[in-house]
Amino acid sequence: MTWICRQERARQEHFLEAPNVLSETQTETFGARRDLRPRFPAIQDGTAYGIYALALALAISTWFLAIRAPLWLDETISFFVIKGGFREILSRQGWPGVPAYPYILWLWAKAVGTGEVALRISSVLAMLGAVYLLYRSARELFDVDVAIIAAIVFCLHPIIISEAIDIRPYPFAALAITASIFILVRLRDSDSVGLAALFGFSAACIVYFQFLFVVILPALVISFFAIKGGEPRSLRRQLPVALVTFAVAFLPVIPGLRYMFHTSGVHVYAAAPAFWQLRSTLAPVRVAICLAATLLIAGVARRLDLRRLREGRTILFCGSLALAPILTLYGVSKETSIHIFLARYCIVAVPGIALCWAWVAGLIHSRTLRLLFCTVLVAVTVYHSFRSPSSRVHNYTWKYALEAAEKSASTDNAPVLICSDLPESDSMPMPVGPAIKDSALFAPLSYYPLSVPVVPLPRALSATAVQAGSQFLHEAAQRHERFLALAFEPSYETLDWLARNAEGTHRVIEVGVFDRVKVLEFVPRRSAANSVGAASP
Repeated sequence: MTWICRQERARQEHFLEAPNVLSETQTETFGARRDLRPRFPAIQDGTAYGIYALALALAISTWFLAIRAPLWLDETISFFVIKGGFREILSRQGWPGVPAYPYILWLWAKAVGTGEVALRISSVLAMLGAVYLLYRSARELFDVDVAIIAAIVFCLHPIIISEAIDIRPYPFAALAITASIFILVRLRDSDSVGLAALFGFSAACIVYFQFLFVVILPALVISFFAIKGGEPRSLRRQLPVALVTFAVAFLPVIPGLRYMFHTSGVHVYAAAPAFWQLRSTLAPVRVAICLAATLLIAGVARRLDLRRLREGRTILFCGSLALAPILTLYGVSKETSIHIFLARYCIVAVPGIALCWAWVAGLIHSRTLRLLFCTVLVAVTVYHSFRSPSSRVHNYTWKYALEAAEKSASTDNAPVLICSDLPESDSMPMPVGPAIKDSALFAPLSYYPLSVPVVPLPRALSATAVQAGSQFLHEAAQRHERFLALAFEPSYETLDWLARNAEGTHRVIEVGVFDRVKVLEFVPRRSAANSVGAASP
């Protein structure tokens, strides 16, 4: 009997435990089904970070393809401002006359030299600093690999590739912008009043490198509230300090801003932007295609972390830094006659754009797929950059046209008529005498000088241009003088006018078109006839 009771008790215990056995079996079955999802091979940290480091180095290498290119128009203006030395910088600055950059460039030129490559290295170093600060900012917001992706997307943006070697204030403006962003993300977990003051000061410094970059200030305010909105007590302590510091640091640039707004119509030369320009700035084609393909793979493999869509503050932070400045530039350019949607001005939004793309990459819940996206993006972009001849050209230059003019005119000291390439020349008096070769309106002559006389003309075929051109043609006809004329594309009309009006006294010969700068030679017809007669047997 005792044995039977024991058997019955054992049977009951087995029955009571049966559901647990069934539950474990179901768990194993469901786990096996989950294991049927595509798996990606794990990559060790050392290998992954080694690949990321190589990718970052290759991305930065695309900046140097055009580093030996000649200076283009705006770069020669930068050189003109510092050419007279420290004491003349202030008097040589024209519009937009940003306060800080010329003094940095002058100091750099004194230390390193004024060669084309030497001058560009200062911009490269500033942009490298911007890359580092952007990475540090993204590291506060995302995983390490996603932060590296943010830095790489920033480096490979077409605007950054172009501006990283530009002898202009934009790399330093990018450095100031990323510094402000980094201080902002550090404020997230800090109640420091000193850090808030530093944020206000760094925000004001952005405008010292480009007045138009005031468009990012609303985005910084929105981002500040996005970062500190959940801590009202800390917000009340830090916001007044940041505002007061910003206001004090901002005071010196107010006169320049007022002048910019009052004379904005004088400096407009670009056409109204098309929508594709906005789209390509926000979503560079290679970044969009590579990331879309990676997201598709991650979606099929169920490796998307959609919980990140609830990160409202991070989305607001990154989105405002990307959209607020770029949409302001686009809206003003589209709806008014002030067309300021130029690539170099759009750099103000690129750090925010890179953070937005990094956030999207963070939706991919697979380190392997993230690495794959980064590797493909860098490989495609670097391959295209090294194969494309245009990657070794840094905007147009007057160097080759001026060299051709110097070679031709120096034989008999023939004068050279030059149409200024600045729209401001249409509303300013032309320089006279020695000031012609030392004028911002003819800045290329400050770096690529001519030894022959120069006759200045405005950019457009205006009444001033007609009067000056007519007087010169009359004198040249009386002296039977050979001369040359140079103009960039917007001033081709002036060259045509000169050719028509000189047709009776001079024979017009096109020397060539050098990087869209046309060079014409005007030979007196009697001299031409004598030359032909002397050459005849």
